[in-house]
Amino acid sequence: MPRVLIIEDELPMCTALSDLLTAEGHRVLTAANGADGLERAIAEQPDLILLDVMMPRLDGFALAQELRQLGRSTPILMLTAKGQVGDRVRGLDAGADDYLAKPFSGDELLARVRALLRRTRRGTAAPTRLVLGEVEVDFARLEARRQGVALHLTAKEFALLRLLAETPGEPVTRERFLDVVWGVNAFPTTRTVDTHMASLRAKLESDPERPRFLKTVHGVGYRLELAGKEDW
Repeated sequence: MPRVLIIEDELPMCTALSDLLTAEGHRVLTAANGADGLERAIAEQPDLILLDVMMPRLDGFALAQELRQLGRSTPILMLTAKGQVGDRVRGLDAGADDYLAKPFSGDELLARVRALLRRTRRGTAAPTRLVLGEVEVDFARLEARRQGVALHLTAKEFALLRLLAETPGEPVTRERFLDVVWGVNAFPTTRTVDTHMASLRAKLESDPERPRFLKTVHGVGYRLELAGKEDW
């Protein structure tokens, strides 16, 4: 059972998060301020930390930075009302693995929690090779072929596919694509992700209108659906 530490000073939010994660099958630990949260994170060694930014005694930025300076690699999902690019950059630079701006949906939070936990279990490494039907993708060489014939994928398309391949079966949000593939200092829109995904489907799927592998998760983003181990 994954152990999730919630560091949040607002009791209603902490209770709602705790109930949501408990119902999902997680063991939940809580702390009501940054100083206590840092102490619990060190002592309890949770599998994941949900970290609020604005807290008394020690804010989320300083807490994340302190954990990383101590050599702790526990994945951190930062929860913040601050949605500006500068705040996201600061959080990621401090050591957060992902961020979620309030207000957010419970489904999106759980999707990000699952993705972070899955990446941790896999050692955060994406596969070097992926087989999607007649298409074989080599991430190490940045090559893609359909029955031996080379396909031209752009660097962004390889990056999109690699991010999906890190957590097959799990949804990846459009915002996550923008941050990882384009970078938090860029200013594309979520429509940019849709456009690139349509291009990727046209190159990889035998029927792009009815994709077998690159599935849409309505209202969230996309996921990679694999039939089984033969697709790795």
